[in-house]
This record gives sequence, structure tokens and C-alpha cells, in this order.
Amino acid sequence: MTPDETPPSQRCLITGGAGFIGSHLADVLVARGDDVVILDNLSTGSHANLERLTDHDALDFREGSTADERLVDELVADADLVFHLASAVGVRLIVDRPLDSLLGNVRGTEHVLCSAAKHGRKVLFTSTSEVYGKNSIGALTEDADHVLGSPFKSRWAYAIAKGFGEALAHGLFQAHDAQVVVARLFNCVGPRQTGEYGMVLPRFVRQALAGDDLTVFGNGTQSRCFLHVADTVQALLELIDSEHTVGKVFNVGSDTELPIIELARRVIERTGSGSRVELVPYEDAYGEGFEELGRRKPDTTAIRNLTGWAPTRTIDDAIDDVILHERGRASRRGGAAVAT
Repeated sequence: MTPDETPPSQRCLITGGAGFIGSHLADVLVARGDDVVILDNLSTGSHANLERLTDHDALDFREGSTADERLVDELVADADLVFHLASAVGVRLIVDRPLDSLLGNVRGTEHVLCSAAKHGRKVLFTSTSEVYGKNSIGALTEDADHVLGSPFKSRWAYAIAKGFGEALAHGLFQAHDAQVVVARLFNCVGPRQTGEYGMVLPRFVRQALAGDDLTVFGNGTQSRCFLHVADTVQALLELIDSEHTVGKVFNVGSDTELPIIELARRVIERTGSGSRVELVPYEDAYGEGFEELGRRKPDTTAIRNLTGWAPTRTIDDAIDDVILHERGRASRRGGAAVAT
């Protein structure tokens, strides 16, 4: 195929496609001419995220769970490409419901990856930077050590479940030549993300728009590398479309670190809010024994060298897009933004 040729239309299954990242992925796939099937139980996703595609013939929405092995197998068998995004995600959800996070992620991932291997379908499994655990030595490469805390601390249930998914993906590749690619996502942000489960940027924006103080947990010096969801989606497409990514894992993130307290200050500045920053101890936010990390930065050399992918948007672009989204959301509800 030459660079000017349009790739043939494909049938793409997205588990968790009504969620934050999944809905943006669905938008792009439909726009490029693919048919999209979404499997989502709407536990954290919503129909509102898919409103642009509701009446589009290329979208087929199935309300259901990846825990339903028979349904998963039916949908995977009928797909050309599979994006496994369905996951219990967010610090608040993981801390409050660790068992749901562990079992839901493990069982759902097993069903999707094993079915894809059985039917010979290429599948992209979205993992997380959480698998690195307490390792914060600098820019983390894909083969860096995973340093997890005690499995009896609820913070690590999500990392354990995602680590299982990565190990399963690698095992299926080795034993059955499964066409599986793993993407480790680092702090993806953007419009449609909810602050309800501990996601920091939408929570800050809603607090600022409501005129409330922005609550920063800890001392605010902990840093993260935030990646706009549009860049995340482009990376996922580059990885699944490449012929050279099967059986490998890739970090997907930005290399620009930002302290959380600075993120809060930028949100206040860009919203024009009179809000202030309030520091809240971790134990007040998440209970006693919560373990936080000082920094988490990816080394993205692998995906850059293989596909040429690189972020095209800044954290300020992401903040502005979230502000625009939240203001529109508040306007549709007939009032001010509500902080969560």
C-alpha cells in the first residue's frame, strides 16, 4: 500500500469504548472509515461520551461486560481488530473497591486476550504505568523493574491485575503466536475524563470553575507526565497498525514532568478563577496507609523509533480542552460546574 492509499475498512471492537479514552478512539476509527463495535457495561463510561456517534451507521453499541465470556468470544470472532480498554480505573475506585478492580480486570482481560488468540485476531491491550509501582528512578524503560508494595494495600490491586494482563499477553504470544500488543499508558488526560474516581485534571478544573479551592493531596511536589488523549489515541493506532509491534510492550506518554501543585496553579490561571490551592494530607483523602509516588516518567524511545510517534499537544492544550468541555457540560446542565 502506498502512503496515498486509503487503508481498507475494518471492523474494530473496543471494550470499554464508552469510557474516556475508548470514546475518543471510536471517534477517530469511525472518521477514518472503520466500523466500530463497543462493549461497555457503563459502570464508568456513559452514552454521553458517544453522542457524536449515536446515529452513525458505523457504530454498534453493546451494553455488556467482559466478564461475559460467551459474549466476548462472539464479538471478538466477528472483529478484525480488538482494542481492550475495559478496566476499573482511577485511584479512588481502586482504593474503595480493590476486589472489583482485581477480579474485573483479571477475568475480563483473560476472556478478551484468550478469545483473540483463539480466533487469530490482533489485539491491543492497554496497561498502565502503575505496573512500575514504586519505581521512580527516572525515565522508565519498558524493561525497568516493577517494585510493588504489599498486596494487602489496596493501592496495588490495579497494578497486580494489569501486570497479570501483560504476563498473559506475553504467554499467549510465546505459546500460540498470539497477535497481541501492550501499551502502558502514562497519565492520559483530556475532555470527557471524569474526576469522580480520582482523576486530577478534571477535578481541578471543576473546582476552579465552581470557585472552590483546588485540593492538592500531599505536599504537591509529586510530579507526573500528562499526555493529551488525542495523542494517546494516535499512539494506539500506530501500535496496532504496525506490522512490527506484536509481542512487545510500549510506553505511551509525555516526557514533560509537572508537579501537581503547578498543575493546580496553571488550571487557576487558565480558568481565570479566584480559587486557591489547599493541601490535603493523603490519609484524609484516601485513608491511613495510602502510598503515593514521587514521580513517574516514561522513556518513549521504543514507540518513537518504531513508529515515529511523538506528542503534538502540550499540557496547556489539555487544560484548555478540559476547561472548554466542562464549561459546555455546565451550560447544558443550566448551571455552574460542580466539583467532584
